[in-house]
Amino acid sequence: MANSDLQLAVHYTYALCRQYQAKGRYIPGSRMALDEYARFAYLKYMLFLANSNKQLNEREVELIQECMGYSVSVQYLNRFLMQHQISLSSVQDTFIGVLQLFLDADMLEGDPTGSVSLLFLETVHTVGLMLSAVDGSADRMQTASIAQLMVKLRAYRGAYLRMWHSPLKNRAARVPDSFQPELNLSDAGENSRKEEPENTALEITEEPEETLEELMEELNALTGLHRVKEELGTLINLIKVRKLREERGLPELTLSLHMVFSGNPGTGKTTVARLLAKIYSKLGILEKGHLVETDRAGLVSGYVGQTAIKTKKVIDQAMGGVLFIDEAYTLTAASGSNDFGMEAVNTLLKEMEDHRDDFVVIVAGYPDEMEQFLESNPGLHSRFRTMILFEDYKPDELLVIFKSMCRKYALTPSTEAEVHVLEYFRKRCAEGGESFANARDVRNYVDSALSNQANRIAGMTGEISNEELTQLTLADVESVQLNG
Repeated sequence: MANSDLQLAVHYTYALCRQYQAKGRYIPGSRMALDEYARFAYLKYMLFLANSNKQLNEREVELIQECMGYSVSVQYLNRFLMQHQISLSSVQDTFIGVLQLFLDADMLEGDPTGSVSLLFLETVHTVGLMLSAVDGSADRMQTASIAQLMVKLRAYRGAYLRMWHSPLKNRAARVPDSFQPELNLSDAGENSRKEEPENTALEITEEPEETLEELMEELNALTGLHRVKEELGTLINLIKVRKLREERGLPELTLSLHMVFSGNPGTGKTTVARLLAKIYSKLGILEKGHLVETDRAGLVSGYVGQTAIKTKKVIDQAMGGVLFIDEAYTLTAASGSNDFGMEAVNTLLKEMEDHRDDFVVIVAGYPDEMEQFLESNPGLHSRFRTMILFEDYKPDELLVIFKSMCRKYALTPSTEAEVHVLEYFRKRCAEGGESFANARDVRNYVDSALSNQANRIAGMTGEISNEELTQLTLADVESVQLNG
């Protein structure tokens, strides 16, 4: 398999993971997005093999980058190796999590042969062989490790398929004892989470932490948002200077880290908030740097005295991180004695005062509505002194986002398709309206184009080439029409 074919196969597994997550599937015990978990599994595997001689060479790093789908530095990889004790058994356990996901998906989608799980195993095998032979000759230890891993994964898959095809009452008896703790024997569906055993044998490891420099690079690499980046850059510089002054015994600078993100839907507010939480942690402002996202429904109860309790629980979860309240204006927009939104606001203000250094609050919503939100309570204006406007994306920026999303699916739009997409979003931006959702519109557009491509390819005869599978043509995009 050529490198390009290998990259396509690996990225196809990422695309499947994103589709499965959209359908509500998950890996028990993991907080990662499914495609990030798959990347994490591949990275552990490749680094385990590449580090067998205790050093990473340039060609190995290049192959790792191709499989990961983005650029990673040698320093990042070495730091990953230092943070994680990678063994063959830990690689195996992490891959079993992904394999189980594909096996369940095969069965739920009516494929008793398990074709997706088989493709995944073949991809894992090929990744190992390519990496072990990157210098022209396969290392004996690497070859043995790959063989051991594939024997275990294939046995796991075989046991699962035998279990699935056997009568329900005998399924558990057909599975080897060594596999039973890792298999979810319940029929997957809407209630699968409730039937999930509390403990599994699957090893769940957190993602390696990014450095402050990497987080800033990630922030600056976001499409558009020039004004947002400038304002946040200034704020981050102020935090750095305040820390230096504190270390040298100078009078403390007063900074308000709580802020308002105002802007229309799909302008990147949640994405930036998540990055900012991590950046604050690296700067020593926050202990954990996680993001807790909520809205009115997560804070307000319909019964007297319950809203304060509900709001306090959400705030407790956000301690050490950022509490992100989307459409915060809905807390104060309703009127009448039966609305408890203001009770949530008052509870929030009290907790912000009592724990002023323990968490950061970011409230978000439409620009005009957020102005009204701040005016609804004098305490809000004093707490939220920084308002950052997330402007709508321009048509050429939406095209960049479109191409970026296509790359995640290993799709290459033709020149004609790109021209059409750009013209489409020029009209979409000019029309505006409440239904216009910026990057969310782009995601919906890509999903519709993918459906059109699938219908086109399904009607083709003969063998379908990789180029045909990854090409997005004018015909795939020109009939897309989003609602509104």
